[in-house]
Amino acid sequence: MTTETPTAGATGPGAALPDTPEGGARPGPDGRLRCPWGTGPEDYAAYHDTEWGRPVHGDDALFERLCLEAFQSGLSWLTILRKREAFRAAFAGFHIPAVAAFTEDDEARLLADSGIVRNRAKISAALANARVAAEWAPGELDRLVWSHAPDPATRRVPRSTAEVPGSTPESTALAKELKRRGFRFVGPTTAYALMQACGLVDDHLADCWRRGTAAR
Repeated sequence: MTTETPTAGATGPGAALPDTPEGGARPGPDGRLRCPWGTGPEDYAAYHDTEWGRPVHGDDALFERLCLEAFQSGLSWLTILRKREAFRAAFAGFHIPAVAAFTEDDEARLLADSGIVRNRAKISAALANARVAAEWAPGELDRLVWSHAPDPATRRVPRSTAEVPGSTPESTALAKELKRRGFRFVGPTTAYALMQACGLVDDHLADCWRRGTAAR
């Protein structure tokens, strides 16, 4: 969840929200220590505790996350979270063959749908990316994304949000490969946000209760 021009130390939704508290883990209402952004609105807390950093597999599931990360670029991730069900309804559950078959009428429908982010370039990219992915073998998107997961042993455990990068060599390589294969609107920072969200990396802070709790 980030923009393509991240601020230093950006992590999770905080990358898109400059006013998100930074620093070390903080206690939530239940007393558990969480990443600072996870102690914010209930939507963030639930996402932090139940989704962010947990491994996600499956072509459609990863396609959905890629689309949502791209739609978030320049916006608050909270906006995307609160529109997620509308996105799923508008994009046929992000089932790749279904989205790949969308017509110009469907694109016009999406542009008129107030339940989602009505950005022509992002909508066009989502449809174009679906058409690319629809040509791949089953499981190919999953394999491509996960082939860029770094060795956890090589990664520093962050103690504060300032120690979490906005992009990495692995996310840069993933973005480059997706673009080479025809994907649009996927840069190194969006790719890294995907890696954080889908469990390719564990960027929960050292003292966060969710750190290390999700197995691949």
